[in-house]
Amino acid sequence: MKKVKKVLILRFSSIGDIVLTTPVIRAIKLQLADVEVHFATKTSFADMLENNPYVDKVHQLEDSLSDLVTQLKLEKFDYIVDLHNNLRTKIIKLRLNKPSKAFHKLNWEKWLMVNMKVDKLPNQHIVDRYLEAASELGVKKDQFGLDYFIPEKDEVEKDWLPETHQQEYVAYVIGAQYNTKKLPFNRMIELCDKINKPIILVGGADDAEMGDEVEKFFEQTKHSAPYEEKLTEMGKKAKIFNACGKFNLNQSASLVKNATYVFTHDTGLMHIAAAFKKNIFCIWGNTIPMFGMYPYKTKFTILENTKVNCRPCSKIGFQKCPKDHFDCMNKIVFDFWLP
Repeated sequence: MKKVKKVLILRFSSIGDIVLTTPVIRAIKLQLADVEVHFATKTSFADMLENNPYVDKVHQLEDSLSDLVTQLKLEKFDYIVDLHNNLRTKIIKLRLNKPSKAFHKLNWEKWLMVNMKVDKLPNQHIVDRYLEAASELGVKKDQFGLDYFIPEKDEVEKDWLPETHQQEYVAYVIGAQYNTKKLPFNRMIELCDKINKPIILVGGADDAEMGDEVEKFFEQTKHSAPYEEKLTEMGKKAKIFNACGKFNLNQSASLVKNATYVFTHDTGLMHIAAAFKKNIFCIWGNTIPMFGMYPYKTKFTILENTKVNCRPCSKIGFQKCPKDHFDCMNKIVFDFWLP
């Protein structure tokens, strides 16, 4: 195709999905000569792209799609890479009337897997499907993985943390958009006990209450003092710092970046951890890695219960197990060892 000078990438949400688009952004910017890369996303996610050196301009979707289209028309793009592929992006492409390509969402294949347990899913990471949407530009996959750029002001300093966590800690991302994608409280306690190291709980304000409960369970007080010597003899070293809701997204990313290991549910911070090439232990409930959203180009261990015949019950998640037993999370075996 003819030389392009200005490319628009569309992806409106969410944290993890936008991080997963970063290899496409980088490939277009570095592999095409003198190209401008623009990215359109929701206002609530624009900060994630402001520090990306491969993005020349971020366009924000607030309340009005029409206002966004008016703004985009002024740019006179040569090509549109649609990494969301929904009704709104279809409207944008129609109204801009420029050459474009969308990534394949695998809706039919996912429906078959969720509803019929028939596996027609390709053995392919979603990043590779994103890159296929830019293939007509002549860009190819590189080996650098995901990107996430933290501004210097949001890098968490050691002295911001308790003394118990200033030398070394494990990050545990306790949140998830849906309850069926995260461990229930009693299993979180078991996991922290199994990790048996200083742990920082990472998550947003919605996760703060659960984090407080976990922290309280492991809290050492004057009442626990008589038992501490015995716990030390048993090698019990789990100390919990609940950081949920205390740090913004970039600062939470910094906590993940500086962790020795990262334990996480299927959530956006899992992909941020992958961008920093962390050793990840990812915990899967009602969703499955086969959907193509597992950690990209980093070392990872999958913790899941593959013996539940109702799994996956959704390609996204629910707030409550549809069958009430929640065996996909309640019966996961925590089969790992940390040196």
